[in-house]
Amino acid sequence: MCRWLAYTGRPLYLEDFLFKPENSLINQSLHARKGHVATNGDGFGVGWYGDRQEPGLFRDIRPAWNDENLRSIAEQIRTGHFFAHVRASTGTSISRANCHPFQHGRWMFMHNGQIGGFDRVARELDFAIAPDHYRMRRGTTDSETIFLLMLTYGLERDPEHAAAQALGKIVDTLAAAKVEEPFRFTAAFTDGRRIYAARYSTDGQSPTLFYGCGKGVRAAAGGECSEFDGGSDSLLVLSEPLDTEKGHWTAVEENSLLIAENGRVEIKALRPLRARIAA
Repeated sequence: MCRWLAYTGRPLYLEDFLFKPENSLINQSLHARKGHVATNGDGFGVGWYGDRQEPGLFRDIRPAWNDENLRSIAEQIRTGHFFAHVRASTGTSISRANCHPFQHGRWMFMHNGQIGGFDRVARELDFAIAPDHYRMRRGTTDSETIFLLMLTYGLERDPEHAAAQALGKIVDTLAAAKVEEPFRFTAAFTDGRRIYAARYSTDGQSPTLFYGCGKGVRAAAGGECSEFDGGSDSLLVLSEPLDTEKGHWTAVEENSLLIAENGRVEIKALRPLRARIAA
């Protein structure tokens, strides 16, 4: 499985969470503490919002801990909204096109999990993707399939319903194909303003998800965030905590959708819905 984190709040440098913390994302790429596999070395990606409408992306296939370019840009890029992901392939090829986050317009998406039996349902799910969005496909992962389904079901208009309908389509397709392997989905998606983070599975064992706010975020980075005071508007959503201080982190339960904006966090129930194409 993969490890990822999403940040929104006061502008800071990427290195403050990618490299500096006790259990930084780079450390998790080598020694994940809460994943099914300890090493996530099949590529990485970062996506950030700056002065332009659409986010910047940097993705590569080298292990995150062994890429000097990642360290260099992490020391230079300062932003108030970014995604970062380290990948452990679940069977698809190691390529830039398969590295997260995926991007369309202002939207970014990254995922940790797996559609069980994906090889048996991939064709059927592809047929459910709207032609305009299917032409965007560059890779071969189930994660990109989920993102394209969410776009098909209206992500840009109603993110909550789009996510629920994409889950519904996948669950229904797996049932029709009599696939017994579980579908596990822990993901984040954003339009540059709000962060949405979802946790769902068909077997009650989806990958972990946590969030932390305010002073705990600063403390996790060792209090070293440049010009960053750990104000109440700062928030991290991530696969696993950056330190061992339990008071800094709150676990997100199964079948939940977290919505974060301007330091406010709302958590709603997440259930698959019957999929309908957005008008």
